[in-house]
Amino acid sequence: MSDLTPASNHFKQQLLIKNLLFTPIAKNDEQEIVYKNNFRMSYKEFKKRVNKLANLLTKMGVKEGDTVAIMDYDSHRYLECYFAVPMIGAVLHMINIRLSHEQILYTIDHAQDDVLFINSDFIPIIEQIKGRIDTINNYVLIADENEDIKSKTIPFLGEYEELLKEQSDEFTFLDFDENTRATTFYTTGTTGMPKGVYFSHRQLVMHTLGSLITLSTHQNQGNFHQNDVYMPITPMFHVHAWGIPYMATFLGVKQVYPGKYIPDVLLDLIDREKVTFSHCVPTILHMLLNSPKVENINLSGWKVIIGGAALTKALTINALKKGIDIFTGYGMSETCPILSLAQLSQKDLEKDIETQADIRIKTGRPLALVELEIVDENMDKIPHDGESTGEIVVRSPWLTEGYLKDQKNSENLWHGGYLHTGDIAHCDESGFFKITDREKDIIKVGGEWISSLELEDIINQHQSVEEVAVIALLDEKWGERPLALVVLKDGDEKMVEKEILAHTKEFIKKGIMARESMLLKIHFVDSIDKTSVGKINKKKLREKYKNL
Repeated sequence: MSDLTPASNHFKQQLLIKNLLFTPIAKNDEQEIVYKNNFRMSYKEFKKRVNKLANLLTKMGVKEGDTVAIMDYDSHRYLECYFAVPMIGAVLHMINIRLSHEQILYTIDHAQDDVLFINSDFIPIIEQIKGRIDTINNYVLIADENEDIKSKTIPFLGEYEELLKEQSDEFTFLDFDENTRATTFYTTGTTGMPKGVYFSHRQLVMHTLGSLITLSTHQNQGNFHQNDVYMPITPMFHVHAWGIPYMATFLGVKQVYPGKYIPDVLLDLIDREKVTFSHCVPTILHMLLNSPKVENINLSGWKVIIGGAALTKALTINALKKGIDIFTGYGMSETCPILSLAQLSQKDLEKDIETQADIRIKTGRPLALVELEIVDENMDKIPHDGESTGEIVVRSPWLTEGYLKDQKNSENLWHGGYLHTGDIAHCDESGFFKITDREKDIIKVGGEWISSLELEDIINQHQSVEEVAVIALLDEKWGERPLALVVLKDGDEKMVEKEILAHTKEFIKKGIMARESMLLKIHFVDSIDKTSVGKINKKKLREKYKNL
């Protein structure tokens, strides 16, 4: 019997993000990475720029365990940070630019950011809170055009491109433990301040591999391969743009980064750069398909994963008629994020559009290495019969271990040895999951969370309001929008409605509520349904007012 004991000098391979860049599936050094109309580079140049950024960070004093934050639109610079920052052992904090000013301040301090790369468009946000930022040592300006740094009130070290020019394009990235934290970002889904979610190198590499394996299994639908042209239409601050930039780089495909999301610019890029693979929330696709420009663009063959909010059948049919291969992807911030995809079999593709749409809007089947289960309140598994419902719980190699500096919520997240999604669903015999409800009462507007309890608290402060319940109202464009059911003490309904909306707007101006709260709809009622113990029965309210 042979001796299988490893030698004392045996090398243990670590799963590190640098492996996605330096040991890709295909070595396409001359393939392009494009930033809207401003910038083009090859993969060969991209690797050199990653090395330059690593040198810049090191000279700034960034070391293993430090945190580097970025506020930018989808760009090649963001992609460079995706690699260079974690590859030197630091943590990349992707700041959600849609949070309120107070929430952004909280995340910067909570993550203990040492460096901030910031697009010039977001300088006004930092100017309002800079006096209360305690951790940042260096600010770096990101600008598409020449900017006078001396005129800024923020003490910038310099401008990104100018600083990069001064650096060597050679850097040696050392090995370290694959369980080292690589990224942090903040998710809002409950009352209170956002919660920090974090992922290690190992988790990000495993998510890349598991997702690519699943996306490569279907020949004619919902696949991602080396001949594709990739463009994200999900912000790069949102769960690593669903992790797909890492997959695209590992595949060596052409990548297109659009900057700020402007419908006509997005359509121009899709047309000019021959984009074939994207992902977005329903609201963005709805905007694109309703642009007059879309009539002059051939979208046939464009593959689009829809996530972040429910995909409606009407939007699916509209997309299919334009030749778009549209299908659902499911996940959450805590899951890195992709857990399932609604990919169709060859037999499914032979069905009519209406029937296909019913499949494409489902939550989908789990990815490789993902264990999805539906359980009841006792954590007992529920039959996959297409009818019985329960909460989706999950295990996979890439789920977050918990919330940053928040042991209580971390324990609740992983109660019973599974990560709890808070989504209610059923699963049929073929393994297709479909979410039917949410355990929590959070409202998702265009992919952004709004707390119903926070809105209720604000509306209740109006002197004419006796009682209020805020629920999610389905919306074709936004996925959901907040509906406030209001019982009046006194006053004229039309006048009070205007006052409530103006009252809510003041909280948005102060940075306490997200701007998506402006989509609030008011409906006056005589009473609000309660449960047997006197709590507001939001499940009943959603059913009662779903057709409002």
